[in-house]
Amino acid sequence: MTTTLRPTEPLQRNADGTRSRRYQVCVNSRPVGEIHLGTSPSLGDSVARVIDLRIAEPERRRGRGTVAALAAEEVARDWGCTQIETLVPASAGIALRLFGALGYTLRNRGMEKRLGTTPPELPPGSRARPMTEADFAEWQAYESERYARTWMERGLPEATARAKARGDHERLLPRGLATDGMVFSVLEHEGDRVGTLWLALQDPKAFVFDVEADPAHRGRGHGRTLMLLAERQAIEAGRPVLGLNVFAGNTPAERLYESLGYETTSRSLSKPLV
Repeated sequence: MTTTLRPTEPLQRNADGTRSRRYQVCVNSRPVGEIHLGTSPSLGDSVARVIDLRIAEPERRRGRGTVAALAAEEVARDWGCTQIETLVPASAGIALRLFGALGYTLRNRGMEKRLGTTPPELPPGSRARPMTEADFAEWQAYESERYARTWMERGLPEATARAKARGDHERLLPRGLATDGMVFSVLEHEGDRVGTLWLALQDPKAFVFDVEADPAHRGRGHGRTLMLLAERQAIEAGRPVLGLNVFAGNTPAERLYESLGYETTSRSLSKPLV
């Protein structure tokens, strides 16, 4: 039997600059499912993404999804893409196994914690203050470089990684430190600066975009204190859930978040197209 993809719409050129197209998954010309393929709005036109893949219930467990995903890779290569990605909900174990068998690897996890109503206290000697403009300028220069290098380490070309760093900061921080809904804090311990926090007060959740203990003060529990600060700020702002992303391989951060009660909600997987 032959499994093919049959387009159900013209190639779409979307307002965010991405391309996308929907296909029927067919076995011997008989529809058995559908797949939605596009390019990444954040990583650029060289990165394809499987937006959605569904196989009809009677046709599952026959390898239809595997063949459809492989066919999608060929479409992505025809588009000139050098990498493909997908986002898998934590509850979708079958999809995780399917993409894992095809060589996709974990890039990062989305995690969330449902908060209580009482803001946690910071440890003795620790206090937070808002970033000043000088703090913010120093932080942004450092963070943009670190963020770009993080993506380079995960296979993005340097130009693409740097463009993503610039684009994400321009999109998320159009007014810099004064951007609505963004809270930037410096953590001090016994008078010394020990770390920084970037918290977004989204609706209806809060989200940690960046949290980092300063290099000279790592291994002393300040990362945990920064996360307690994030929870405190989220609760005080009336946000009942706090989310974050953690890159695969950042074992200390993963252990910290799990110890604080964060649960995985999604997994981002990627694969080079060679």
